[in-house]
Amino acid sequence: MVSKGCLYSFPAMTSGFQDSAVPEEPLLILEYGEAYRNLTEVKMSHVVLPCHANHCNELSIGQLLKWMDTTACLAAEKHAGSPCITASVDDIHFEHTIRGIHGRHEKQGLCVGQVVNIITKVNRAFNSSMEVGILVSCEDLYSGSTWRVCKAFATFVARPTDSGKVQLKPLVPRTQEEQMEYSIAAERRRMRLVHADNMKDLLSNGAIRRDSICQEFKDSVPAEKTRVESVELVLPPHANHQGNTFGGQIMAWMENVATIAASRLCNAHPTLRTIDMFHFRGPSQVGDRLVLKAIVNNSFKNSMEVGVCAEAYQCGEPQRHINSAFMNFVVLDGDGQPRVLPRIKPEPVNGKRRYLEANARKKIRLDRKYIFSCSQTEVPLSVPWDPSNRVYLSLNNVSALKILAAKRDWVLQYERNKVTLYALEEDQFLSFKVEMMVEMVAEKVFVLLSDLSRRHEWDQHYQKCDLICQVDEDDMIYHVVTPSVVKDSKFQDFVLLASRRRPCDKGDPYVIALRSVTLPTHSATKDYTRGEVLSAGFTIWEESDTVTKVSYYNQATPGVLPYISRDIAGLSSSFCTTFTSCRKFLEENNKDSTPAPASEL
Repeated sequence: MVSKGCLYSFPAMTSGFQDSAVPEEPLLILEYGEAYRNLTEVKMSHVVLPCHANHCNELSIGQLLKWMDTTACLAAEKHAGSPCITASVDDIHFEHTIRGIHGRHEKQGLCVGQVVNIITKVNRAFNSSMEVGILVSCEDLYSGSTWRVCKAFATFVARPTDSGKVQLKPLVPRTQEEQMEYSIAAERRRMRLVHADNMKDLLSNGAIRRDSICQEFKDSVPAEKTRVESVELVLPPHANHQGNTFGGQIMAWMENVATIAASRLCNAHPTLRTIDMFHFRGPSQVGDRLVLKAIVNNSFKNSMEVGVCAEAYQCGEPQRHINSAFMNFVVLDGDGQPRVLPRIKPEPVNGKRRYLEANARKKIRLDRKYIFSCSQTEVPLSVPWDPSNRVYLSLNNVSALKILAAKRDWVLQYERNKVTLYALEEDQFLSFKVEMMVEMVAEKVFVLLSDLSRRHEWDQHYQKCDLICQVDEDDMIYHVVTPSVVKDSKFQDFVLLASRRRPCDKGDPYVIALRSVTLPTHSATKDYTRGEVLSAGFTIWEESDTVTKVSYYNQATPGVLPYISRDIAGLSSSFCTTFTSCRKFLEENNKDSTPAPASEL
């Protein structure tokens, strides 16, 4: 366990001399006085020059993508100790393009004369692939102000060596931030693997209306007008240090043709706001002809989606699909506000398919933005559940619990009967953690605690728990009824999404995450006071073959706080009693539990 630490500067040490005027990169001082620096971290800074800018004197996003890819690759190779290639780049949202200053809207960053700072580090290594976090900020050297431009996650794969496939060494997170990113990286990997299936579900289950494509919009623009096709000859300057076409260069060429397609719809200079995942499907080499194609798939009120792909070929060979992405543009008026855009008239056959898929991707973006950006101070805290957003609700549910579990500043409240209670006050929220050891196999503990319908057997706060919906193998929705702790008050009820995860790698915990959702079939009634759970659940750690550590977390909302406040104040030990009963329940049912089938990760 380490604390957040403090910063301390050491003099720079170089390979032949010491310059006291140039301090070495500050180190993080951990809890035990150990100086620490993340060995995979790479920093890169660039002054934006005219050669990096477009006709509006802004940094070309294509150039920024090159810098991001280069810096991320260096971080991946520092950890791998071998050459790495870009496999994919997750969705990128460019947060700041325009800023109002003194009532006027001026360009915020990415302009000639300003500095782009990029920090990358490996968040987690899997077998032969790893996730690299990328943080981009902009700095104005004259005003001294800095601001964040975007945050992204890229997946890199270590290239096989002469001895065969690479097996990456595991990454050991040392700080609270590293632990959080390490834990959630497994969830992001899971999302990448199910993204295609989620798109198919949206298009097949009726969540995307097909009749909207038949509407006739006044002054609609034929999609064919926006089509762009360009060819680039891959030359040695376009290759990376491994001899393949530089991934950042391919992304830059793709951004270029996508911008042209967007401009043809709006007859103005478009601003790139988001990119939906670059996915590299194969390599390209010097001598390849790279064919880049782009077309506006759909236009909405204030934004448009441009689909773009890259295909490679050499003379006499068929074209190979190298990469594809979907870029979303807006057009800003003089006040920095998005303009209303013309509607698109899709092409027959494939145009209609692309039109509907763009609708599905927009829904995914909106679901993700709503689910992930819900403020903890907003009421209600619950997010509506439906089949179209189930994947992102499950991701958010598990990620929220992992973030809570990664926090380090827990304060011990008491320890009784080998049950320990901790509390954490942060951002006007009170969270608590209960820990205990159980002498049984972690898998069996996971199976027993996953079944919320049996929780009333050991938890007096669960009077009733009925399964509403078995979403899939790992997600269930329950209706829970709890007695009130206030005399003569109505019972409380909760509609909870329970999401469970088996370990992604050896050394990971089992996870059972809980959060409130809303369902039209189970709205609040006058019989109960509807309560809400922001984030709660269990992490189950295998300490040895026969000993398991069980940790229960809860970020206390107003409906939950009365149940725990007396324990934290030292006026009660009801939670100690509850989890003592939990241990007894687990041990009594040890022989009866059977492992559930492992989920596909």
